[in-house]
Amino acid sequence: MPGKALDRSAAVRSVLRGLLVANVAVVIAKAAVGTVAGSLAVLGDAIHSSVDAVYNVLGLIVVRVAARAPDDDHPYGHRKFETLGALSIVVFLSVTCFELVRSAIGRLIAGGRAVQVSDAGLALLLVTLATNVFVAWYENRRGHELSSDLLIADAAHTRADVFITIGVLIGVLFSRQGYTWVDSVVAILVALLIVRVAYQILLRAVPVLVDERAIPEPTIRQSAQAVAGVKSAYGIRSRGGAGTGVRYAEVTIAVDPAANVADAHAIADAVEERLKKDLALQEVTVHVEPC
Repeated sequence: MPGKALDRSAAVRSVLRGLLVANVAVVIAKAAVGTVAGSLAVLGDAIHSSVDAVYNVLGLIVVRVAARAPDDDHPYGHRKFETLGALSIVVFLSVTCFELVRSAIGRLIAGGRAVQVSDAGLALLLVTLATNVFVAWYENRRGHELSSDLLIADAAHTRADVFITIGVLIGVLFSRQGYTWVDSVVAILVALLIVRVAYQILLRAVPVLVDERAIPEPTIRQSAQAVAGVKSAYGIRSRGGAGTGVRYAEVTIAVDPAANVADAHAIADAVEERLKKDLALQEVTVHVEPC
């Protein structure tokens, strides 16, 4: 189990290192175009993309911690550190959103500002768009393969980058035609998309951190009671989920009071194997009580 966790950690870090290179290149390209053109929307897009790069660096650190084997202080392992790391992106998104709205409103009050993006700048933005499309697809696929909250959350953020960049391109085209207010309006729309991404991350991460039930109690009871020798199953609890990659369950089974210790232990083992097989549980604790 520890070796498997280390292999998964190495795979996630390998993905993050490759994405870091791509994200840094995208940030530099967008920042350059936004600075030269004086476009608040493009600069906001660059700031939004920079969160991906920061998150990649954070992920490299957090994933290494999450891969540590269980110890005395963390008997269930360190996997929640990865989910906790996923929440940190919400902080970055919140700061980005606030600054973007503040600047956009200020510019609208001032009457807008002309934006001049060259054809070369437009071409560069199109390249960053294509890069984001590929990164979002690849990261989401690998995130689900590796059951990594960090990769899945960052992929959601990158998908928002795609729509944001499309909106920015549309705003730039209008701004080139003299509609100076469009750039600020697009920047505010970008901020709204950022809020949506942050909310999606919270929906996925919070249930894991608060140990929301992983499997309905009746489902676990039905599977356990299907094992020969089990009179009833109760005291059922479960936690974990898709985000952690590991799901735990506890169940108490009632057996015939005449059963000896060896028979009761065999029934408990059978229940454990049945639950792991039927419900894709990685860890099952079975308590035995005479009925």
